[in-house]
Amino acid sequence: MNKYINYIGVMVVVLAFACKENSLPAIAPNVITEKTKNDTDDPAIWVNPKNAEKSIVFGTDKETDGGVYAFDLNGKIIKNKSITGVKRPNNVDVAYNFKINDSTFTDVLVFTEREKQQIRMFSVPDMMPLDNGGFSVFKNEKKLEYTLPMGVGLYTSSVDNTLYAIVGRKNGPKDGYLHQYKLSTDTTGVVQSTLVRKFGVFSGKKEIEAIAVDSELGYVYYSDEQHGIRKYYAEPTKGDKEISCFGGELFLSDIEGIAIAKQARGKGYIIVSDQQKGQFNIFSRDTNKFVKAVNLSTTETDGCEVVTVPLNNVFKNGLFVAMNDAKDFYFYDLAKLGL
Repeated sequence: MNKYINYIGVMVVVLAFACKENSLPAIAPNVITEKTKNDTDDPAIWVNPKNAEKSIVFGTDKETDGGVYAFDLNGKIIKNKSITGVKRPNNVDVAYNFKINDSTFTDVLVFTEREKQQIRMFSVPDMMPLDNGGFSVFKNEKKLEYTLPMGVGLYTSSVDNTLYAIVGRKNGPKDGYLHQYKLSTDTTGVVQSTLVRKFGVFSGKKEIEAIAVDSELGYVYYSDEQHGIRKYYAEPTKGDKEISCFGGELFLSDIEGIAIAKQARGKGYIIVSDQQKGQFNIFSRDTNKFVKAVNLSTTETDGCEVVTVPLNNVFKNGLFVAMNDAKDFYFYDLAKLGL
């Protein structure tokens, strides 16, 4: 009798685990990029405003001798646009029309450099450094692991067009896990970084890395990895109270990369990597309710990104990019996600 009960118990566990495995049909990418040297982590997409066919996908390569690689839309590395010799870059983001002075504006790339405890900032597409070697983050923390930046999301204020970098870290306190920095130029055109607030609750279960900002609607989302997707106001003057925490029950384990597919009138989707299950959970942008899951055939996806404008004959409906655990990134025409 005991053997029979034990057998039933084992079968229940096996069946429960099997139900958690990904059974969705796999969707193949349109393009797989050339491989990086070490370990891919997070992508960002820069849409070329003059010629969308020459847009660039940037992807971090996470190691002590890492870099931020630039890829064309065919997945080929653009060597003269790539940044190498970076001390463990994690996440990356782009923003448009950053003000240098009254007559000069540039698009920018910002990424975390964990081992130097800083964020970096470069102009795009000429890839010139704007940060005099880097902006320090989490400077007053006493614990080393509290000073190691990982996630970053850029917010362009709808109030006054100020650019902010919202930065996460390898570990942090239960409150104030994220720091928000104002990026601005002084009267001589030198870019400065100024801490404006500390916010964001942490469950303590694992870590917080993925950060995505919806500048149009004014929200920041981040993955409290084994707990849920947390939502706050991105505008510092609107306060630090959490708006909501959602979706956690839908993930097998780690909640990872977040991408916001923007459509007209506030519509669209929030696409989030369910890392261990090998799929992406998709939520409504306006209600944050679960819509569906898709299997995009990637393995252990960390970061992802999306744009909803046509780029070329392959990516006619927009571009979704996902990190894949084989030192590369997968590119999909957005229509493949069936949104």
